[in-house]
Amino acid sequence: MAKVVTFGCRINSYESEIFKEKLKDYDNLVVVNTCAVTAEAERQCRQTVRRLRKENPAAKIVVTGCAAQVSAARFDAMPEVDLVLGNREKTEIEKYLVSDKKTVVGDIFSFSGYDAYMITGFEGRERAFVEIQQGCNHRCTYCIVPYARGANRSVEKEKILAQIRVLLQQGFKEICLTGVDACSYEPSFSGLVACILQEFPDLPSLQFGSLDPAAIDEDFINLVRDYPNIHPHFHFSVQSGDNLILKRMGRRHSREDVIALCRKLREVRPESTFGADFICGFPTETEENFANTLKLVEEAGLGKLHVFPYSERPGTPAAKMPQVPVYIRRERAERLRRLQKEDK
Repeated sequence: MAKVVTFGCRINSYESEIFKEKLKDYDNLVVVNTCAVTAEAERQCRQTVRRLRKENPAAKIVVTGCAAQVSAARFDAMPEVDLVLGNREKTEIEKYLVSDKKTVVGDIFSFSGYDAYMITGFEGRERAFVEIQQGCNHRCTYCIVPYARGANRSVEKEKILAQIRVLLQQGFKEICLTGVDACSYEPSFSGLVACILQEFPDLPSLQFGSLDPAAIDEDFINLVRDYPNIHPHFHFSVQSGDNLILKRMGRRHSREDVIALCRKLREVRPESTFGADFICGFPTETEENFANTLKLVEEAGLGKLHVFPYSERPGTPAAKMPQVPVYIRRERAERLRRLQKEDK
């Protein structure tokens, strides 16, 4: 069986399960499914590739995923790598394994599809992820992901239902909907959630990956009220608690929107808990800006925090903005993490 090494998000976890099932009859093959969300994430991917070559000197090493898409030349130049595939090409990984080309990375924005492969499970997990969409049409100033994943494109509702049905038959009781920008599912994220709940009334737990606060509508809140099998923990892509920094990030919500959203969800499900992603030390962030982030955690009642010091990503607008010193970014990230520990 091929060895699959996964970096990054839940989408990558889902796609790596596809690789494992497709490539189960392959020997001496290593697939590295990379992440490009920060320059540091990409560096770690390259470091891992070098280690894997030492551990598997006779194996064919394939590098794919987001870092391969946006930094193909860097991986192509690595002697440890045998094949580099973009996010479009990895959907047909078997075809390229017999090709004599080293690098095949096409224009991701011309890609309107996704892998139609139906997975049967998740190795070593109790919760199964189901991909509902790919790509992103937004342009947050710190984010390279649209250039790695392409434009927003949604999986057909019938395929999503079929995939959930297979996973439930395999005994999974927790289904988590995920996507690069899941709330941008077309024609309607709330409509899809309603359809799933109606199709599978006995589904024990329907969960969600990271949700965009700007895209949560009243229909979704009503579904949370009406369906107890929606797991009452919601994780939001907040990033900052300061409105000026949110504007410079290109986010579409305000700190007041986050507070109001958490309040509304608590009103319909008092047991609701909330988590959030935060970037500390974004360009131009002052101590006063950061203090508003600390305040938001308390005001919105946010519990589980995913905290990252800002990391420049070449090719993004934020990388050209006035930068906060790295030591301040790290110090602020640690202060925010300590706030979470103190709340427990």
